[in-house]
Amino acid sequence: MGGLLAFSRFVDGFNEKFGRIADYCVLFACLVSAGNATVRYLFSYSTNGLLEVQWYLFGAVVLLGAPYTLKRNEHVRVDLVYMAVSPRVRLWIDTLGFLLVLIPAGLYLTWLSFPFFWQSFEAGEVSQNAGGLILWPAKLLLPLGFALLTVQGLSELIKRIAALSGVLDISTDYEKPLQ
Repeated sequence: MGGLLAFSRFVDGFNEKFGRIADYCVLFACLVSAGNATVRYLFSYSTNGLLEVQWYLFGAVVLLGAPYTLKRNEHVRVDLVYMAVSPRVRLWIDTLGFLLVLIPAGLYLTWLSFPFFWQSFEAGEVSQNAGGLILWPAKLLLPLGFALLTVQGLSELIKRIAALSGVLDISTDYEKPLQ
């Protein structure tokens, strides 16, 4: 179990770095958006490239931030049952969810999205919009984000199994979002 937990710590640290990148992408998206609006209204100038950069950054926030969100146990979940059961049952719910849903879906989505990216990369695909950007960096976010999420799911599965075995003590607390 020690080797698996070391792997889990490595994955957690790795996805922590991608989470920080996602944090900065939020800032850059806001700056690009504000800059684009300022230039459009002050100088009556705009370019599709700036709009596409905003979309690229938004995609990076979602796809690179998802594994970090999972690591922090702040992802969206159906909490009707989860909050009403004991911490041990929560560990089992998480374990089964990772094993039966998240990891298989993540592997499948990574597998499906890689050719989509690779085809664009090999072709040097460029947006058809005037002033548009190359498309493969945005398409790379799909397999990268799904792969990172899958590996983080594996890390979380390892931690849940360790907790069920009594090797690790993890919190299953989940704060219901305010609505």
